[in-house]
Amino acid sequence: MSTLAHTMMTAARPVEAGLGAPGDLDRYPYAETPGVGRATPSSWEGVDTDLGRVGRRTAGSRGRGLHGQLVQQLGQMIVSGDLGADRPLVPEEIGQRFEVSRTVVRESLRVLEAKGLVSARPNVGTRVRPVSDWNLLDPDIIEWRAFGPQRDDQRRELNELRWTIEPLAARLAAGHGREDVQQRLADMVEIMGHAYAQGDGVTFSRADTEFHSLLIQLAGNRMLEHLSGIVGAALQVSGGPVTGCDRPSENCLAHHARIVDALAAGDAQGAENAMRQLLTVHPEVERVVPAPREH
Repeated sequence: MSTLAHTMMTAARPVEAGLGAPGDLDRYPYAETPGVGRATPSSWEGVDTDLGRVGRRTAGSRGRGLHGQLVQQLGQMIVSGDLGADRPLVPEEIGQRFEVSRTVVRESLRVLEAKGLVSARPNVGTRVRPVSDWNLLDPDIIEWRAFGPQRDDQRRELNELRWTIEPLAARLAAGHGREDVQQRLADMVEIMGHAYAQGDGVTFSRADTEFHSLLIQLAGNRMLEHLSGIVGAALQVSGGPVTGCDRPSENCLAHHARIVDALAAGDAQGAENAMRQLLTVHPEVERVVPAPREH
């Protein structure tokens, strides 16, 4: 029986009934995530200094208290253009505006410097760096761009990057007989089928994100695996609830199931083709791939 047939036959069962091992499926379903934070005002005056109200937590700042929240706030302001290039960032001023210690400010600026957003030089101080210096593959910067003025460019660039990465990963994965990972991929498709039947876009999205991350890991290419976080970030910022497709659908499920079936059969070309079909379902990808952009 194909993965899709099995998924659609069992999709009517509630998630709470349990999908069973293998794959530690008890981590699903996921809880609803908080609302998305937006870019902050264009000057220090009027900036929301209550860091506890910052809504979105990204991979680099989640769970780190005031330090992580300040990274989030300043990062959003820089990426949105509210703090332009060469803008001096005075630690004392930041500390006063956000009511945090010098230590919190210093550590936050170090994180932003590691991301290429700011530079600190003797006798010059800390300044915002131009976009050309940013680490645009950093998951936090991907998210900040996706919810700022550059969101259309960010979505297009991410979708083009996925079109390059994921079909190759699917082809390579077909040559690796990791039955445990292949079973986990099948588990994700089953979870997506249950979530689709129940109208649970959040669980669908989370399972979809894990599916694509696992697939890249299965490819056995460490450089590709290093990019799995980028794919996860792309799925999370595509406009939600977000998936590899525009929205949860039977067509989307079918493409995921075909990938799993091709992997199980060791069909590299079939896995690559199924991934291309899956990505093309997304309207943003369809608009830019495979035709080149006009300049």
